[in-house]
Amino acid sequence: MKDWESIYKSRVVNADEAVLLIKDNNRIVVGHSNGEPLILTEALARNYKHFHNVEVLHMVVQGPCKYTQPGMESHFWHNSLFVGGPVKEHINNNRGDFTPCHFHQIPYLFDDVLPVDVALVQVTNPDKDGYVNFGVSVDYTLPAARAAKHVIAEVNNQYPYMFGDAKMHVSEIAAFVETSHPLSSTASIPITDVESKIGKLVADLVPDEATLQFGIGGIPNAVLSFLGDKKDMGVHTEMLTDNMAGLIECGAINNSKKGFHDGVCIGTALMGSPDFQRYVDHNPRFEMYPVNYVNDPRNIAKCKKLISINSCVQVDFMGQVCSEMVGPTQISGIGGQVDFIRGARWSEGGKSIIACYSTAQKGAVSKIVPALDQGCCVTTSRADVDFIVTEYGVISLRGMGIRARARALINIAHPKFRDQLWEAYEKMYGPRYVSIGINNL
Repeated sequence: MKDWESIYKSRVVNADEAVLLIKDNNRIVVGHSNGEPLILTEALARNYKHFHNVEVLHMVVQGPCKYTQPGMESHFWHNSLFVGGPVKEHINNNRGDFTPCHFHQIPYLFDDVLPVDVALVQVTNPDKDGYVNFGVSVDYTLPAARAAKHVIAEVNNQYPYMFGDAKMHVSEIAAFVETSHPLSSTASIPITDVESKIGKLVADLVPDEATLQFGIGGIPNAVLSFLGDKKDMGVHTEMLTDNMAGLIECGAINNSKKGFHDGVCIGTALMGSPDFQRYVDHNPRFEMYPVNYVNDPRNIAKCKKLISINSCVQVDFMGQVCSEMVGPTQISGIGGQVDFIRGARWSEGGKSIIACYSTAQKGAVSKIVPALDQGCCVTTSRADVDFIVTEYGVISLRGMGIRARARALINIAHPKFRDQLWEAYEKMYGPRYVSIGINNL
């Protein structure tokens, strides 16, 4: 028996035993998104009476997050790095909090201001050399494990193996809980007519040989559906998603002209269907790296023609973008939006695009507004924003003055809101028609 096999077998325990490594007043980090170790988080909640004042750091939650339920406050304090799913309610009802941070900076928090006592992670079975693989959730999960005093690993024999910088040796892990279950997955939903219009407008901004960054949802799916005739595209993105597979198989994505990590799709996390999870497993066309590498704007800028595609909640007349709040209510997070917008600006031939519906709440409100709602934040500053796309058109705010920006944004707002937007414009800036300047609209 190899030395690593002896170490591994001596540290295999059940989930209830494993979580007892956590002590009162510890700070723990839970694996991100599809990498969330669901067996361990269930055990954490089940054994809540053993814990007091334990801080739980987490980003996208996939499980039921039972440790955030009412009555758990003296046992667990959830410090979210991205608000979504079941944690929205408890954060907005003062049973937890949200810590703003650009995604690429999160691993650095673990080195100083938020030191990690215990990391709860999900990994593959060990390979022949005794390394487990962090697969679809390398992002902040692997850096947290490397920074933690103790690592508890849920070893899932259905977990995909990914190439890149995604491994840890069994000797660095305190306890292993062996499991076998499918990963969380995201189902594909039909593209709406509005999403299709936006997708076509965005796709027209994407040149051949572009390097793509995009997220999940209807608009990114719509954009990707229009890119099949592009040539020599590449991928350097935060999140790997299903529609990449089709573009790879048809030859539109071959990663040959990226200029950085040529030949492979680069990501830091994955959300997708079981079919896509099987597609990436041991697939040399994909490599995963920690988020402080993938999302570092300096590395993003090394890619040629980096096209960053993101969405938002509101855009105001100055071009300020809120992507994470509705009024004072936190509904999402900063994520990597600013990382990629800034990296795209520095990329040779790069573009950053905010693509959004013109309305929200089933058409009841305009997403283009004179001023962001009271209480909400600026996610992306007016100095960073470039292209804005709605189903009514495309504008670039780069180099535009304040008044010209407002006029351009009104022209891509939903028509039923334009009169009231023009009225607000004239109260703020005076008559809409001026006789000087080159940016009259």
